[in-house]
Amino acid sequence: MIIVARPTVQATVYITNHLTKKILIVHCRSKDDDLGVHAVAVGATIHWSFGQNLFGGTLFWCKLAVEDKRIIFVAYDQGVDDVKGDWYVRDEGVYGIHNLTFLRAAWTRP
Repeated sequence: MIIVARPTVQATVYITNHLTKKILIVHCRSKDDDLGVHAVAVGATIHWSFGQNLFGGTLFWCKLAVEDKRIIFVAYDQGVDDVKGDWYVRDEGVYGIHNLTFLRAAWTRP
């Protein structure tokens, strides 16, 4: 039996703070990795790269917070996204960069 290893495909997620004068708190994780809590300044971007699961199923979700509002959303789903996830965080919610009219998730209050 010959087993051929397929090279791991790298994917990258970007989350950019486009809030009006507010620091964005970001906490992202997958089943295997917790990326920690980060404070993202206005206009700044947090990003990370990772190898996709050989058999599919790579999934990252993020909790975002600003003042008393929260959002939890899927930032990357290997079954849906290609090798890049781009997100703009605005006062109304989280938008996909490729179509700024697409509201992925709106802010809620706990």
